[in-house]
Amino acid sequence: MKVFGVAGHSGMGKTTLLERLVPELRSRGLSVSLIKHSHKDIEIDRPGKDSYRLREAGCMEVLLLGDKRWALMHEQRGAPEPSLDYLLDRMQACDLVLVEGFKGDDFPKLEVWRAAVGKPLLWPAWPGIVAVASDRPLPTGAVTGLDLHDTAAVADFVVANAKSRGWVAQRRAAHGRS
Repeated sequence: MKVFGVAGHSGMGKTTLLERLVPELRSRGLSVSLIKHSHKDIEIDRPGKDSYRLREAGCMEVLLLGDKRWALMHEQRGAPEPSLDYLLDRMQACDLVLVEGFKGDDFPKLEVWRAAVGKPLLWPAWPGIVAVASDRPLPTGAVTGLDLHDTAAVADFVVANAKSRGWVAQRRAAHGRS
C-alpha cells in the first residue's frame, strides 16, 4: 500500500481533481482508496434511523451494512483524533491510498492551487508538498508545477512519488508523532 496526499485551501478544487484522478489511476489497473480529514463535524447517519439512535444511545462503533456498501462509524467521545497511521491500519489492502488533509504530517502531497480563489500557496509552509497543480504557471524557482487540467500528468506524478505505508510510518516516528 502506497500513500499520497492532496492538499489545498477550501475551494481550490481538490475534490474535482480527485474525481478525475481516481478513474485515471483505476484505468492503469490500480486499486485506490481515500482518507479525507475534515475539521467540520461530519454526519453520515440521519436522525431517526436505527443506527443513529443506537450511536446516540452510547455505542462506540456502529457498522451499517446494506446491499451495496457498508460503513463503520466510530464515535470519538472526546478522545483525540486518531493518527493517519492508525486510520491506514483500518483500510483494506489496496495499491494506493489518497489522503486529503493531515497537513502537519510529512508525507508526499500535491497542493491544488488556483490564483483566482485569492488565497496564498500552502507551499513551502506545509510539510511534504512536493508539487503544486495549478491552472496557471508558478513563479520561477517554486516547487514543481503541474497543469491542474492535465489529469494524466498528475496521475504520472502521483504514481512516481507515492511512498510506501512503511515509509510514511517511519517518517512520522522520526518526527516524534505516534
